[in-house]
Amino acid sequence: MNAEKLLSYNLPLFEGLTPDDLAGIGLQVAEHRLDAWQTVFDQEDASYDLYFLLSGSILAVFWTEEGREIVFSRFPEGAYFGELAALDGVPRSLAVFAKTEARVLSMKRDTFLQLFKSVPLVCERITHTLVARIRSLTERSMEMTTLSVEQRVGTYLLRLAAEHGKLSPGAVIENAPTHSEIAGSIGANREMVSRSISKYAKRGAIKSSRQRIEILDPEALSDA
Repeated sequence: MNAEKLLSYNLPLFEGLTPDDLAGIGLQVAEHRLDAWQTVFDQEDASYDLYFLLSGSILAVFWTEEGREIVFSRFPEGAYFGELAALDGVPRSLAVFAKTEARVLSMKRDTFLQLFKSVPLVCERITHTLVARIRSLTERSMEMTTLSVEQRVGTYLLRLAAEHGKLSPGAVIENAPTHSEIAGSIGANREMVSRSISKYAKRGAIKSSRQRIEILDPEALSDA
Protein backbone atom coordinates (compact mmCIF):
# COMPACT_ATOMS: atom_id res chain seq x y z
CA MET A 1 0.00 0.00 0.00
CA ASN A 2 1.33 3.45 -0.85
CA ALA A 3 1.29 6.51 1.41
CA GLU A 4 -1.57 8.22 -0.42
CA LYS A 5 -3.82 5.18 0.03
CA LEU A 6 -2.98 4.84 3.73
CA LEU A 7 -3.67 8.53 4.39
CA SER A 8 -6.94 8.33 2.47
CA TYR A 9 -8.44 6.29 5.34
CA ASN A 10 -8.28 9.46 7.50
CA LEU A 11 -7.06 7.56 10.57
CA PRO A 12 -6.51 9.77 13.64
CA LEU A 13 -2.97 8.43 14.16
CA PHE A 14 -1.91 9.91 10.83
CA GLU A 15 -3.97 13.11 10.90
CA GLY A 16 -2.00 16.05 9.50
CA LEU A 17 0.69 13.92 7.86
CA THR A 18 1.54 14.10 4.16
CA PRO A 19 2.97 11.47 1.80
CA ASP A 20 6.36 13.18 2.18
CA ASP A 21 6.31 12.44 5.92
CA LEU A 22 6.07 8.72 5.10
CA ALA A 23 8.65 8.73 2.33
CA GLY A 24 11.21 5.93 2.58
CA ILE A 25 9.01 3.75 4.82
CA GLY A 26 7.93 0.41 3.38
CA LEU A 27 4.19 0.41 4.11
CA GLN A 28 3.23 -3.23 4.59
CA VAL A 29 -0.48 -2.59 5.15
CA ALA A 30 -3.52 -4.59 4.03
CA GLU A 31 -7.29 -4.33 4.45
CA HIS A 32 -9.36 -7.24 5.79
CA ARG A 33 -13.05 -7.99 6.26
CA LEU A 34 -14.16 -9.86 9.37
CA ASP A 35 -17.30 -11.85 10.11
CA ALA A 36 -19.14 -11.37 13.38
CA TRP A 37 -17.33 -13.22 16.20
CA GLN A 38 -14.25 -13.79 14.06
CA THR A 39 -11.02 -13.64 16.06
CA VAL A 40 -8.42 -11.06 15.08
CA PHE A 41 -5.83 -12.54 17.41
CA ASP A 42 -5.98 -14.70 20.52
CA GLN A 43 -4.48 -14.37 23.97
CA GLU A 44 -0.85 -15.52 23.99
CA ASP A 45 -0.67 -15.42 20.18
CA ALA A 46 2.87 -14.86 18.91
CA SER A 47 1.72 -12.30 16.35
CA TYR A 48 2.87 -8.72 16.28
CA ASP A 49 0.91 -6.78 13.64
CA LEU A 50 -0.80 -3.50 14.46
CA TYR A 51 -4.46 -3.11 13.50
CA PHE A 52 -6.80 -0.21 12.75
CA LEU A 53 -10.59 -0.49 13.01
CA LEU A 54 -12.24 0.95 9.89
CA SER A 55 -15.83 -0.06 10.61
CA GLY A 56 -17.81 -2.37 12.85
CA SER A 57 -17.40 -3.29 16.52
CA ILE A 58 -14.28 -4.86 18.05
CA LEU A 59 -13.72 -6.09 21.61
CA ALA A 60 -10.51 -6.80 23.53
CA VAL A 61 -10.95 -9.35 26.32
CA PHE A 62 -8.88 -11.27 28.86
CA TRP A 63 -9.73 -14.89 29.65
CA THR A 64 -8.96 -16.02 33.18
CA GLU A 65 -7.83 -19.56 33.98
CA GLU A 66 -11.41 -20.27 35.13
CA GLY A 67 -12.74 -19.21 31.72
CA ARG A 68 -14.17 -15.90 32.88
CA GLU A 69 -14.21 -13.12 30.29
CA ILE A 70 -13.00 -9.67 31.36
CA VAL A 71 -13.69 -6.93 28.80
CA PHE A 72 -10.82 -4.46 28.53
CA SER A 73 -11.62 -2.30 25.53
CA ARG A 74 -14.31 -1.53 23.00
CA PHE A 75 -12.58 0.31 20.20
CA PRO A 76 -14.08 3.26 18.32
CA GLU A 77 -13.79 3.38 14.55
CA GLY A 78 -10.41 4.75 13.50
CA ALA A 79 -8.67 3.43 16.62
CA TYR A 80 -5.58 1.22 16.50
CA PHE A 81 -4.91 -1.83 18.65
CA GLY A 82 -2.23 -4.47 19.12
CA GLU A 83 0.53 -1.91 19.61
CA LEU A 84 1.94 -3.46 22.80
CA ALA A 85 3.04 -6.69 21.07
CA ALA A 86 4.20 -4.63 18.09
CA LEU A 87 6.40 -2.55 20.38
CA ASP A 88 7.94 -5.21 22.61
CA GLY A 89 7.68 -8.41 20.57
CA VAL A 90 5.98 -10.29 23.45
CA PRO A 91 2.95 -12.55 22.75
CA ARG A 92 -0.49 -11.00 23.03
CA SER A 93 -1.84 -10.32 26.52
CA LEU A 94 -5.47 -10.00 25.33
CA ALA A 95 -7.73 -11.62 22.77
CA VAL A 96 -9.47 -9.41 20.20
CA PHE A 97 -12.53 -10.41 18.19
CA ALA A 98 -15.15 -8.79 16.00
CA LYS A 99 -18.49 -8.39 17.72
CA THR A 100 -20.11 -7.49 14.39
CA GLU A 101 -19.02 -7.61 10.77
CA ALA A 102 -15.99 -5.34 10.58
CA ARG A 103 -13.23 -3.98 8.38
CA VAL A 104 -9.68 -3.57 9.65
CA LEU A 105 -6.25 -2.61 8.37
CA SER A 106 -3.30 -4.74 9.43
CA MET A 107 0.18 -3.20 9.56
CA LYS A 108 3.31 -5.33 9.84
CA ARG A 109 5.46 -4.80 12.91
CA ASP A 110 8.46 -3.64 10.87
CA THR A 111 6.35 -0.90 9.29
CA PHE A 112 4.95 0.19 12.65
CA LEU A 113 8.41 0.38 14.24
CA GLN A 114 9.72 2.43 11.32
CA LEU A 115 6.84 4.88 11.75
CA PHE A 116 7.34 5.00 15.51
CA LYS A 117 11.06 5.76 15.16
CA SER A 118 10.96 8.00 12.09
CA VAL A 119 7.78 10.10 12.36
CA PRO A 120 7.80 12.26 15.53
CA LEU A 121 4.05 12.98 15.44
CA VAL A 122 3.21 9.27 15.32
CA CYS A 123 5.61 8.58 18.21
CA GLU A 124 4.10 11.42 20.26
CA ARG A 125 0.51 10.27 19.71
CA ILE A 126 1.25 6.66 20.57
CA THR A 127 3.13 7.70 23.72
CA HIS A 128 0.26 9.95 24.84
CA THR A 129 -2.24 7.13 24.25
CA LEU A 130 -0.17 4.69 26.32
CA VAL A 131 0.08 7.20 29.17
CA ALA A 132 -3.69 7.81 29.04
CA ARG A 133 -4.28 4.06 29.17
CA ILE A 134 -2.09 3.73 32.28
CA ARG A 135 -4.06 6.52 33.97
CA SER A 136 -7.35 4.86 33.01
CA LEU A 137 -6.23 1.48 34.39
CA THR A 138 -5.18 3.18 37.62
CA GLU A 139 -8.63 4.78 37.93
CA ARG A 140 -10.35 1.47 37.23
CA SER A 141 -8.22 -0.27 39.85
CA MET A 142 -9.21 2.33 42.43
CA GLU A 143 -12.88 1.99 41.49
CA MET A 144 -12.71 -1.78 41.95
CA THR A 145 -11.46 -1.40 45.52
CA THR A 146 -13.45 1.64 46.70
CA LEU A 147 -16.84 1.64 44.94
CA SER A 148 -19.84 -0.66 45.17
CA VAL A 149 -21.06 -2.48 42.05
CA GLU A 150 -23.90 0.02 41.68
CA GLN A 151 -21.47 2.93 41.90
CA ARG A 152 -19.15 1.26 39.38
CA VAL A 153 -22.05 0.83 36.96
CA GLY A 154 -22.94 4.52 37.33
CA THR A 155 -19.33 5.56 36.79
CA TYR A 156 -19.07 3.29 33.76
CA LEU A 157 -22.21 4.77 32.20
CA LEU A 158 -21.00 8.31 32.84
CA ARG A 159 -17.66 7.51 31.20
CA LEU A 160 -19.41 5.80 28.28
CA ALA A 161 -21.69 8.81 27.74
CA ALA A 162 -18.75 11.21 27.90
CA GLU A 163 -16.75 9.16 25.37
CA HIS A 164 -19.71 9.28 22.95
CA GLY A 165 -20.40 12.98 23.52
CA LYS A 166 -23.77 12.04 25.03
CA LEU A 167 -23.44 13.48 28.53
CA SER A 168 -26.65 15.52 28.42
CA PRO A 169 -30.34 14.86 29.21
CA GLY A 170 -32.06 13.13 26.30
CA ALA A 171 -28.85 11.93 24.65
CA VAL A 172 -29.00 8.37 23.31
CA ILE A 173 -26.13 5.87 23.10
CA GLU A 174 -26.81 3.39 20.32
CA ASN A 175 -25.07 0.01 20.05
CA ALA A 176 -24.37 0.23 23.79
CA PRO A 177 -22.43 -2.54 25.58
CA THR A 178 -24.45 -5.52 26.80
CA HIS A 179 -24.85 -6.14 30.52
CA SER A 180 -22.31 -8.95 30.20
CA GLU A 181 -19.78 -6.58 28.60
CA ILE A 182 -20.32 -4.01 31.35
CA ALA A 183 -19.92 -6.72 33.99
CA GLY A 184 -16.65 -7.85 32.44
CA SER A 185 -15.40 -4.27 32.35
CA ILE A 186 -16.11 -3.43 35.99
CA GLY A 187 -15.40 -6.75 37.70
CA ALA A 188 -18.98 -7.80 38.49
CA ASN A 189 -21.45 -10.40 37.25
CA ARG A 190 -24.23 -9.80 34.75
CA GLU A 191 -27.04 -10.17 37.30
CA MET A 192 -25.57 -7.48 39.56
CA VAL A 193 -25.15 -5.14 36.60
CA SER A 194 -28.74 -5.76 35.46
CA ARG A 195 -30.05 -4.98 38.95
CA SER A 196 -28.00 -1.78 39.13
CA ILE A 197 -29.20 -0.60 35.72
CA SER A 198 -32.80 -1.31 36.75
CA LYS A 199 -32.28 0.83 39.86
CA TYR A 200 -30.91 3.72 37.82
CA ALA A 201 -33.86 3.39 35.44
CA LYS A 202 -36.36 3.51 38.33
CA ARG A 203 -34.67 6.66 39.64
CA GLY A 204 -35.09 8.30 36.26
CA ALA A 205 -31.36 8.47 35.53
CA ILE A 206 -31.53 6.42 32.34
CA LYS A 207 -33.88 4.57 30.04
CA SER A 208 -32.43 1.27 28.88
CA SER A 209 -33.40 -1.20 26.16
CA ARG A 210 -31.48 -3.73 24.09
CA GLN A 211 -28.08 -2.13 23.39
CA ARG A 212 -29.61 1.35 23.67
CA ILE A 213 -29.22 3.69 26.62
CA GLU A 214 -30.91 7.08 26.90
CA ILE A 215 -29.34 9.45 29.42
CA LEU A 216 -32.16 11.21 31.30
CA ASP A 217 -30.33 12.68 34.30
CA PRO A 218 -26.50 12.48 34.24
CA GLU A 219 -26.17 13.74 37.80
CA ALA A 220 -28.32 10.90 39.12
CA LEU A 221 -25.74 8.41 37.84
CA SER A 222 -23.27 9.67 40.42
CA ASP A 223 -25.70 9.77 43.36
CA ALA A 224 -25.50 6.08 44.38
